Amino acid sequence: MANPVDALLDTLTALRSAWVEASGSGADERGMSAAALLDINQRIAGARRLLDGVHARVAAEMSARSRPEFGSDGLARQAGFRSPAKLIAAATGGHTGDAVRLIQVGEATRERTLFSGEAAPARHPHIARALHDGMVSVAAASAISAMLDRVAVRVDADTRADAETALVRQAPLLSLDELHAVLRRAEAHLDPDGLEPVVGELHGQRSLKIQQDATGMTVLTARLDAETAAPIVAAIDAIVTTQLRTSRGHNTASGLTVDGPAGDAADDAPATNGGPVAPETRSLPQMRADALAAICRHASGCDQNTLPKPSTAVVVRMDLSQLREGAGVATIDGIEQPIDAGTARRMAAAADLIPCVLGTASEVLDFGRARRHFSAAQRLALVERDGGCAFCHLPPAFAEAHHIRWWQRDGGTTDLANGILLCTSCHHRVHADNWEIRIEAPPGAPPSAGTVWFIPPSHVDPHRAPRLGGRRRFDPLAYHLVA
Repeated sequence: MANPVDALLDTLTALRSAWVEASGSGADERGMSAAALLDINQRIAGARRLLDGVHARVAAEMSARSRPEFGSDGLARQAGFRSPAKLIAAATGGHTGDAVRLIQVGEATRERTLFSGEAAPARHPHIARALHDGMVSVAAASAISAMLDRVAVRVDADTRADAETALVRQAPLLSLDELHAVLRRAEAHLDPDGLEPVVGELHGQRSLKIQQDATGMTVLTARLDAETAAPIVAAIDAIVTTQLRTSRGHNTASGLTVDGPAGDAADDAPATNGGPVAPETRSLPQMRADALAAICRHASGCDQNTLPKPSTAVVVRMDLSQLREGAGVATIDGIEQPIDAGTARRMAAAADLIPCVLGTASEVLDFGRARRHFSAAQRLALVERDGGCAFCHLPPAFAEAHHIRWWQRDGGTTDLANGILLCTSCHHRVHADNWEIRIEAPPGAPPSAGTVWFIPPSHVDPHRAPRLGGRRRFDPLAYHLVA
């Protein structure tokens, strides 16, 4: 590899030039345009990734020179510190844990020397290249390498290398929180035999604490595994979603459809008396608290005899053959943690199960122009493809099926190739800012296997580089198929 400092210097030089050009005076960011601020932010992020990558290499070398066998002659001890992590943390002013992560990433991505004295490639060469090129952060590199190390005992080297390649390509598109969700799914698919004990361990850690704080407020602190959380999340989200839709009147006080930015799902809104719709002033946390209270009052046998039910049942997605065989991995809509086949079968015995294979010969998924509204089966197929809001990945309960090409204005068809799931906020954003949406599917592939791409307007990205959306954005196994 080339000297990593050279790439960092080039990036900083380009950053300085862009700053001077954008600020005019070369000193004040307050005079920059919005586009210039976005560009500067991207350049700073790139420089930071390169700098942290260089620091990881240095940290690993400092750790190697501070090994216990060196005793008091070790680098860290010579500098007056008990460990290399404490030495690095003192220099950066950061946490010791961050320094440990730097060391671990550096060790996982540096070339090795075998006991025979021969040189060997890095333990994770694809992560090393991405780190050197400034494509991934140290935090992302740490998360990916840690997951690959956990499955190393039960997964062969070639499979791990393929997974490493796919994850490294996907990581630059994701925030760290999103990447952690991807890694949970990836680990479950790579090591399905290891998932069952993990699910069991998480189930054993479930808890709900009820306390009162000094102000008199009751504090509920819950840690729930996927199986326990799924019906709770579905019930609360159903009530909140219904209230949000009712309060906004689907954009008109009478409940009439506004074809276009208001969304085609507006026709399914409950009718009103034509009077003004009261605005919703509660925050989402407040609405969830009220929903939980409503559910509990209903369970206690109070006067209320109706509660909104989820628009779909708790949906467990898994190949039907795997479900029958009792092997494989399943996911629950709205829950990031995968579950094993045994848990999926147990849930299927307690409630209706909707398998991953959607639609049958008796239920057509594409209606063309003959029908305006998306059917329940089509919505389930869209959830399978989009995973929820295709833009921001809110759970399916908060997303509605919309026509990409409007049904009335553009003559758009009511089929999966022209449908997309979007939450209200993202739907308005896409239309207001003129984002383009493209659905691509390999020849002969089922409609729900399509890939969603969002093309930003020029004022958001002058290059208008397509951005991956939908479930494939978070699917480590499918990502290489659409790159």
